[in-house]
Amino acid sequence: MSHQSEPTVNVGIMEADALDITLHGAYTDASGNILTGKLHITKPVELTPVDNDCMFTLHNVVIGIGFHWEQKMEQKFEGALNVIHSPSDKLIAVNVIGVEKYLRSVISSEMNADAPEEFLKAHAVISRSWLLAQMQHKCHCAKSEMTESDNERIKWYDHEDHDLFDVCADDHCQRYQGVRSNMPASVARSIEATKGEVLMNDGKLCDTRFSKCCGGVMELFSTCWSNEDMPYLTPKLDREGEESLPDLTTEKGATQWCTTHPDAWCAAPSRQLLRKVLNGYDLETPDFYRWKVEYTAPELAEILRERTGVDFGEILSIEPLHRGPSARIDKLRIQGTKHTMTIGKELEIRRSLSKSHLYSSAFIVTTSGTDEHGVPQHWILQGAGWGHGVGLCQIGAAAMADAGKSYTEILGHYYPGANLSTLY
Repeated sequence: MSHQSEPTVNVGIMEADALDITLHGAYTDASGNILTGKLHITKPVELTPVDNDCMFTLHNVVIGIGFHWEQKMEQKFEGALNVIHSPSDKLIAVNVIGVEKYLRSVISSEMNADAPEEFLKAHAVISRSWLLAQMQHKCHCAKSEMTESDNERIKWYDHEDHDLFDVCADDHCQRYQGVRSNMPASVARSIEATKGEVLMNDGKLCDTRFSKCCGGVMELFSTCWSNEDMPYLTPKLDREGEESLPDLTTEKGATQWCTTHPDAWCAAPSRQLLRKVLNGYDLETPDFYRWKVEYTAPELAEILRERTGVDFGEILSIEPLHRGPSARIDKLRIQGTKHTMTIGKELEIRRSLSKSHLYSSAFIVTTSGTDEHGVPQHWILQGAGWGHGVGLCQIGAAAMADAGKSYTEILGHYYPGANLSTLY
């Protein structure tokens, strides 16, 4: 691919009826008016900084939308601010900023910026690759898709609702939380050391997906999104060597996997490493390699009713119909006394079985106790990993860096066959 200049990216930060912002320095609007200080914005406006020292603060930005760490933050940003109308007639705050400055925030927002530097370099490359691939293919990439009938709901989510900007600022795309007041020099060094570097395959930018913790095996793209697979996103054990995969697509294999603690890069990070890698709210989730969730029968029935909009009645069985190579379920049948339905894919399953999200869809289901009609009274989900498990495993990659692996070795492990190239 030919060299080019650094592009800018349009990042959707938040949507609200009105926006409260604080301008630190002077900004001009489209009419040339100079604005500064606190503003209450109720209509579209374009605000351009007069110099590179200007920043703006957005108040009451919700992060982790729909996840268990959802919270409000004040966030400060560099670059320009465009406020536009959404299809629902609300206002969307869009930050226009250079890709490399955007990446500085992403790296420290996704993970703790005190993480090992080779890990930060690897993350800079994949975050840049993923972003530029989304921007390049925005006009013709697949978005969400849904197949629904009375008895089946198969849905996957990609980048819907992003027609007005390139990417959003939350976990749906990449975490982008603005300028960090205590951003370590290691982040700037990692971005600068890899400036313009991307992963390529067959002359095209790689779709470099990543998740928090694969659970020991990387998953196929098609388990989570459209029914296609990339040669560099292959299922493999998250450990050194070329050991063959166990068959986790069967219930026997999945049970053995989810109820044991097999060796992997992401299996046993020290608490010290986790504190270096994870941000504060992610540290609230310590048991992500192997986890357990338990529900009473009424709790499970209510969660399913609220999350799917379907009244299943009392739940009789939850049966995995298809698993990917990491044991992640992408098709699940729920049988109730009033209704039976098959749901998928990976994220839809995680959303349906939790008030927020299950950590992953790699889980097994057991029950205990029945009432006089044979209805299970206690449900136990035992699972592996945190996130979709496709591509780079953030915890595993950090452990590799901590063990002395270089960022090119990390990228080679998680994206086999992809080539490192300098785009600009």
